[in-house]
Amino acid sequence: MTSTRSLIRRAALGATAVVGALVLAACGDNGSGSTPSSAQTSASASAENTAGAHNDQDVSFAQDMIPHHQQAIQMAQMAAAQASSAEVKKLATRIEKAQDPEIETMSGWLESWGEDVPSSMPGMDHGGSDASPGMPGMMDTEDMDKLMEASGTSFETMFLTMMVEHHEGAVQMAVTEKDKGRYGPAKKLADSIITTQTAEIKEMNKLLGRN
Repeated sequence: MTSTRSLIRRAALGATAVVGALVLAACGDNGSGSTPSSAQTSASASAENTAGAHNDQDVSFAQDMIPHHQQAIQMAQMAAAQASSAEVKKLATRIEKAQDPEIETMSGWLESWGEDVPSSMPGMDHGGSDASPGMPGMMDTEDMDKLMEASGTSFETMFLTMMVEHHEGAVQMAVTEKDKGRYGPAKKLADSIITTQTAEIKEMNKLLGRN
């Protein structure tokens, strides 16, 4: 009899131990059958923070700089057909090659943020309807029409004068982004715009005989 009671007691204890182990396993399950490590949790949080690390200034910078770049490209394309100076043509080609990929980059940011992307290329009005009112350096419709009608030396003087103003506006916008933006890649692009376009401003002023 004593032996029988002992066997029953051992079986009960074994069952209790199994139930306890199952309860502990259930508590530690995250629903996918495994418990996330602190490294996994940290990596996930880091990725989330990086993706969302932008502010309203970053959005404004991209949405304004896209049509600003588009107008510069439009002016540069005019130079290919209407300028006579090889130096001006080469400068225009550099401007287009530099700014077109930047438009694609900024468009990608806006799409990933769920923000509106300005339409590609200012339309027939030349002025760029997507541009914010008073955007620094943007030419209006009348300016663009005059440039379209010019040719040769007259075009080159007008083109360089307008593009200096246009670049100065872009630099101003980029400085604001560096000061107030949050998104690292946008601030880096702003720094690149400041460096590149400041150098081109000096080059264009030299071609205009200003220094």
